[in-house]
Amino acid sequence: MQFKHFLQFSDFSREEYEYLFERARWIKQEFKQYRQYWPLTDRTLAMVFDKNSTRTRLSFEAGMHQLGGTAIYLSSRDTQLGRGEPVEDSARVISRMVDIVMIRTYEHDIIKRFAENSRVPVINGLTDKYHPCQIMSDIFTYTEYRGSIVNKTVAWIGDANNMCNTWLQAAEIFNFKVHVSTPPDYGVSPEQLELINPAHYEIFAHPRKALIGADLVTTDVWTSMGFEEETEQRKRDFADYCVNEEMMSMAQKDALFMHCLPAHRGEEVSAAVLDGPQSVVWDEAENRLHTQKALLEYLLLGKLMI
Repeated sequence: MQFKHFLQFSDFSREEYEYLFERARWIKQEFKQYRQYWPLTDRTLAMVFDKNSTRTRLSFEAGMHQLGGTAIYLSSRDTQLGRGEPVEDSARVISRMVDIVMIRTYEHDIIKRFAENSRVPVINGLTDKYHPCQIMSDIFTYTEYRGSIVNKTVAWIGDANNMCNTWLQAAEIFNFKVHVSTPPDYGVSPEQLELINPAHYEIFAHPRKALIGADLVTTDVWTSMGFEEETEQRKRDFADYCVNEEMMSMAQKDALFMHCLPAHRGEEVSAAVLDGPQSVVWDEAENRLHTQKALLEYLLLGKLMI
């Protein structure tokens, strides 16, 4: 039986995302009206976590339950993965017992190896390289507020991490542009830039210049999981990269602000911006639930009639 994995944003076409967004809108509406929708009855999702999580675990676990299925939480600390069992062997076993797998881990190669040996679809819940579920939610949220993101400008301010890499992939698929501004030595890797059409991004040395004309401003914590020993150095290096009210004023007047959370008020974003009228971070977080429900449905059942 043929099936698809969702390991990076470029795994799906724009047509597939537009379908997923339509399904997410309908699924969200049903959820808000307290109408039961159980297409995944008797289906099981295994959630494998190397990294701690709030939104990823809750959105997948609650989402699978709300679709009528079951979610099983597996921490690498509590399984044979944490005792040295090869990823390939774990994939062969786990995928014989469940219908779909979500993995949140460090090296992207881990999830690739797992998927290569899996008999069921595998979803990237986050790796050091990509975070496709979050960007899917972000673009869906943008469309709820402003309509199509096509031909818009997204300003990425801060560390060129997995979120930035995924925004760059999304820009090619949806035909928009990403303004990237990072401190020296924290920029997008040359290898990553080689994969992206230069028409879809521009690098700025100064963050305020990157915000000029932006329809969406987004950032992330300065220190991602796995880099905690660099925290103090990063605070010094990123001191000029806090998205505050003055910086937001450089963007379009109706620009939205997003953050994948958790956020550190006073570091990568000021409290006034995070809690301000342009911020849509709480809807953005909630939409992880609805877009991932659409994703689970699609990977397990294929396209349904809208």
